[in-house]
Amino acid sequence: MNNHEQMWKELGLDVELHKELLRSIDNTFQQTVGKQNERPASMAYFDHVLHESHGGRVAELIEARKTGKKFIGTFCIYVPDEIAMAADAIPVALCGGTQFSIPYGEKMFPRNICPLIKSTFGLALSKTCPYGPIKDLGVGETTCDAKKKAWDVVNFHVMEVPQKKTDLDFKLWYQAVLDFKNRVEELTGKKVEANRLAETINIMNDKRRALQKLNEYRKLDPPTISGLDALVVMQAALNDDPARFTEHLIELNNELDDRVHRSISPFSKGVKRIMISGCPSVMGNWKVHSLIEKSGAAIVVDETCTGTRYFNDLVEDGAHEIDKQLRALADRYMKIDCACFSPNNERMKSIERIVDDRTVDGVVQYILQYCHGYNVEAIRVAGILSKKSIPNIKIETDYAEEDMGQLRTRIDAFLEQLS
Repeated sequence: MNNHEQMWKELGLDVELHKELLRSIDNTFQQTVGKQNERPASMAYFDHVLHESHGGRVAELIEARKTGKKFIGTFCIYVPDEIAMAADAIPVALCGGTQFSIPYGEKMFPRNICPLIKSTFGLALSKTCPYGPIKDLGVGETTCDAKKKAWDVVNFHVMEVPQKKTDLDFKLWYQAVLDFKNRVEELTGKKVEANRLAETINIMNDKRRALQKLNEYRKLDPPTISGLDALVVMQAALNDDPARFTEHLIELNNELDDRVHRSISPFSKGVKRIMISGCPSVMGNWKVHSLIEKSGAAIVVDETCTGTRYFNDLVEDGAHEIDKQLRALADRYMKIDCACFSPNNERMKSIERIVDDRTVDGVVQYILQYCHGYNVEAIRVAGILSKKSIPNIKIETDYAEEDMGQLRTRIDAFLEQLS
């Protein structure tokens, strides 16, 4: 039994089933990400982050807890990591994107809720999630009914994300941010001080700036990096230490800059340019991105929580008083245009800006099954795109491989109609 297996055993995991899970994820990774040509050498680090997400990263968190740090498991990009870090806690996303754990999730949860919830909680129920046993606090939010009810079952701290963006809603959201700060301080026994919060705001802003720069390389014709590799970087962003992640992302960006000068790309000039819009693709889920790019198109932007929603906006960093800093954080996170808002005019305007900025040829609306927010909002998104004469297709799917043949046929037909 190696060190990781011993660690999993001590955490109470089903070691043999967990090894089976990792083999399943690695097989999917090799069939999708690993099959690509012309990958930047610097992607090796981000591949390593994904492969060590159940091993080295967990061991790192366990060692950090021995020094007094607390580990906070999150489920959504609305949770302000800056506050957790300022109180000496480590926030890490808990989301699972693998079909392997869904049957276990369906033993407790209804089948007709989104695969993101079933996959994540299925990992815990099958004793294959190493994060559950070591987390000191779980944080959820109110972006959909299924998640709201799930938090009741697992006793998470819940942040109230409003459904509108009026002044009254901002006051509600600011209070949710303040309550989160108080809860984190209670957990860690440490006050969130202005000086430390200024530091963590800078750490996260630097991370977002590096991600923004990465996505500038996707604007080129041809893009210097595949959409699938950009997704791998985003998935790593939700798991890795932020400062270390940024350091390696800067290395990748420098390599991409060199590739531009040497005209190296995984695509040919004039490649069909696709925007993914809608639901996130978390770690373990590479299906739709892989299908699109294997069909010969390039994904040049992700209008998702594993894309622009995560890094588009920075926190205003000039304030040095705690109240002003918290308001700046609340303001930045309130700008995230999740489909939970109604009317969601900000998202419509954002989509219009992105398709113009990226000279997009077509949009794939990626909807996880039973995600009613993005599925219904797809009607309005299609209307916006129709007015701009940009073709779009809605793909509703889960993490299973059974529909890959059907999806490939639909994607091929969609790409053929693009001018």
